Amino acid sequence: MAETFDLVVVGGGPGGYVAAIRASQLKMKVALVERENLGGICLNWGCIPTKALLRASEINHLLHSLDAYGFAADNVRFDFAKVVKRSRAVAGQLSGGVKHLLKKNKVTVFDGQGALAGPGKLKVTKDGKPVAELAAKHIILATGARARVLPGMEPDGKLIWSYREAMTPAALPKKIIVMGSGAIGSEFASFYLNMGAEVTLIEVMDRILPVEDAEISAFVHKAFVGQGMKVITNARVQGVRKGADSITAIVEANGKVQDITADKLISAVGIVGNVENLGLEGTKVEVDRTHVKTDPMGRTGEPGVYAIGDLTGAPWLAHKASHEGIICVEAIAGLHPHPMDVLNIPGCTYCRPQVASVGLTEARAKEAGHEVRVGRFPFIGNGKAIAMGEPEGFVKTVFDAKTGELLGAHMVGPEVTEMIQGYGIARTLESTEAELMHTVFPHPTVSEAMHESVLDAYGRVIHI
Repeated sequence: MAETFDLVVVGGGPGGYVAAIRASQLKMKVALVERENLGGICLNWGCIPTKALLRASEINHLLHSLDAYGFAADNVRFDFAKVVKRSRAVAGQLSGGVKHLLKKNKVTVFDGQGALAGPGKLKVTKDGKPVAELAAKHIILATGARARVLPGMEPDGKLIWSYREAMTPAALPKKIIVMGSGAIGSEFASFYLNMGAEVTLIEVMDRILPVEDAEISAFVHKAFVGQGMKVITNARVQGVRKGADSITAIVEANGKVQDITADKLISAVGIVGNVENLGLEGTKVEVDRTHVKTDPMGRTGEPGVYAIGDLTGAPWLAHKASHEGIICVEAIAGLHPHPMDVLNIPGCTYCRPQVASVGLTEARAKEAGHEVRVGRFPFIGNGKAIAMGEPEGFVKTVFDAKTGELLGAHMVGPEVTEMIQGYGIARTLESTEAELMHTVFPHPTVSEAMHESVLDAYGRVIHI
């Protein structure tokens, strides 16, 4: 006999477990099916453990920059195994926290692989053996995504790493190649560089961090090179040659071919959705290039079946997945939630320097037909940034010249990932330059640069 629920969620990542909890709050009887780790890739192998690693690399950088602050220390060193161990402990702690939250909210958790088994039915298996049969009027697919693999350059766990091996290395490589300069690639490149490795970052597009504003990309490129990183754009890895303890990438860039040899190569070249083994065959669920197509409420073409998060495509962000989960569940409950505007979703990259953005880039705003007003403010003009010893970077704001609408905001520099939510709130509230100008920012804070950038767009900047 199938066990009956109001809602079954397949996948326990930041989209799935948040959806399950919200459904429980709305008095639904909820089940969640997870085949690996509660918290998903984000908590166990992505967002959280990488930030723990990056924090360690920031400390290492700071310890080797003590003289600038009037300190001195001899024989500064680190235990790389402990750095990795701490990262895994942080992930483990939070995964246990998700388990507690689901139990607290009376969500029944099934350990296994979930697959559709007819209208309103789901079968759960583990290692090929049946675990449970579930019945529910509503089923949410939240199975996430995984790293894209290039033919001939498949991760082997030894010389070619995926993000998993890159987070749990036995030792620090002396030389490393990072293929792909999106958020994941740039973060790993920054981590290993700041831990002391020689890093080569390779990007097929004409600039690194290609989804960011062009001025931000250029600034990070210059900063990476200044820190000692080798950055190659307009480049394609034609293939690799494996040695006993080294790997050589054959790189074509700007019409020239060169060999680059390192101890390891990290592949960070995109994302594909986990659409396999979900029982989608014979349903009206439509899949486009490994991602499930949905309407703004998460509904698929199959009645009673929904999809959220990375499974549904870009932007591949944990906070996007969580919010989609809430929208989907509230729509199921008949609460009429607002559709999500992807331009109001902030993006953050935790390299050094940090990058954060929301809304349209200047180029995309112009492509969309806007006449724009652009403001910029460098952190060298910000007292708190100077006092912190981190005056590099700037804030850029893009407004519609006719209406004053904040079209986009882009930041690079100290702790900008903690500040971008201010502009996110402004966009959600449909603020214009007037509201932002009349907002009082506390002094001294790095966030004052956000205010000054707005003022600059309208010829009213004070401190530069």
